Amino acid sequence: MEQIIILGAGIMQGPAIRIAKELGFFTIVADGSVAAPHIGLADQFAHIDLKDKEGIEAFARSLPSLGGIMTAGTDFSATVAWVAERLGLPGIPYEAALNASDKARMRACFDKAGLPSPPYTTITNTNSSPTPHPPLPTPFPIVIKPVDNMGGRGCRRVDTMEEFHEAAADALRFSRSGRAIVEAFMPGPEFSVDAIVYHGEIIICGLADRHIYFPPYFIEMGHTMPSYFPPAQQEAILAAFCAGVHALGLAGTDSIGAAKGDIKLTPNGPMLGEIAARLSGGYMSGWTYPYASGVEPTRAAILAAMGRKPEGLTPLKNWTSAERAFISIPGTVKKISVCTTNQHEPTQTIKNMFFRVQEGDKVNFPENNVSKCGNIISAAPDAATAITAAETAARSILIHLDPTDQETAAFLFPIHPQVFPPDAFQLDIELKKALDSLPFASFANSAPLCENIPVIAFPAFTASNLTDYMGRTVAESLQAVRELTGLSLPEITEETLKLADNNSRFLGKSFWAALVRGGYQGAVYYIEGNHCINP
Repeated sequence: MEQIIILGAGIMQGPAIRIAKELGFFTIVADGSVAAPHIGLADQFAHIDLKDKEGIEAFARSLPSLGGIMTAGTDFSATVAWVAERLGLPGIPYEAALNASDKARMRACFDKAGLPSPPYTTITNTNSSPTPHPPLPTPFPIVIKPVDNMGGRGCRRVDTMEEFHEAAADALRFSRSGRAIVEAFMPGPEFSVDAIVYHGEIIICGLADRHIYFPPYFIEMGHTMPSYFPPAQQEAILAAFCAGVHALGLAGTDSIGAAKGDIKLTPNGPMLGEIAARLSGGYMSGWTYPYASGVEPTRAAILAAMGRKPEGLTPLKNWTSAERAFISIPGTVKKISVCTTNQHEPTQTIKNMFFRVQEGDKVNFPENNVSKCGNIISAAPDAATAITAAETAARSILIHLDPTDQETAAFLFPIHPQVFPPDAFQLDIELKKALDSLPFASFANSAPLCENIPVIAFPAFTASNLTDYMGRTVAESLQAVRELTGLSLPEITEETLKLADNNSRFLGKSFWAALVRGGYQGAVYYIEGNHCINP
């Protein structure tokens, strides 16, 4: 039986492992972690650091019937190319893989080919901090990121020299080689492209709209497949991507592999973000494109890696698949549940729910794309149904935080105002004034709250059309608070309160401030942890 090595045994490599076995290949996975979740799907596991290309080469040479090697959704396409080149297996040149793995080399290739790419420079551990005014490729804003990492780790927008030094240190910390790239910020929407490369031919396997939020970071809160942008703009984006693939040397006549691109549509047209020599992670190649088109690019990539012609890439249907993420404010997960009043979509439309956290885990507001709490994937014949289903399902996931974790308290009631993370609800000046005018709570810290403790009404807020990080309305957020605390939380006016006796107990300004700052999580934490914070 022919053998194939797949680098990585994580969630993103699950489809590749499954499909390789379905195709009848003896499937061997290599991973640096013995706890990788999909080790058990493979026929054999090799515990090898994926950065150790020589170690993986030595292991590959020990296999009697090895026909190919591949990866999807990892940083290690250069390791794949190294082994393939030295063992004479189907693949891309190692130097081309380095071009697609090192962002500084990548930009140099794009510049040499005259392709639309932002001005850039590189910094290292030895020259980022000591220089008070380092030479920048362009005026602010700029973007700093490691030259050799993925998932948005260490990547952020920078608008001032003060921010530059902090961002540079962060980017260099995430770089395996101790180098970071500084480049001009590219405004405009972002897109992801997947493709199979086979003997010079570039076969496009999907163009998706990416949904990026929370500056100065670039957090992808989901993507929608296929793109809903006009055909002419899509064609221009794909033309830029294909030119970039050629410029990196990934599409030579002997090259066999895959390519994944992130392209920006700026006011001046498409500009090349990044192109990797692999299929995408982020659930695109393994989930949303197959759901939307009926085609599995992973199957084609495996066939190509094994020296077969990649067939079956003609779309069989034209559905929409939407992926949406869910996130948390800082703290420790006490429980994860589903809001029972926020499930209005047919369950068959939801295809997958991926949870990246569990009870007891520490969570933070995301500063990269690997620190989100989970993802929802939907599919439907029409875009509206797929998008609504994914977003509704994502809003239904409730992450209940431990009320004793002081990181949550520090987030909700910071000593100094914070720009990032942003408030869950963005109040205008008038709403802030209305919040400030509310009375503080009245209850004994040591006494438990009764089920029907009232809340001072904040009608200007509850009647607004504001939504939180996930698109929850104020009403939906309050309902989530009621579900998690078991309190009915009736709203009363200040006039009603004045007529009550002086011993009346109620929630007031700080409750609403916690809801504004941290959404339903903040309000629940405030109620359950009121004994350890100032009410």
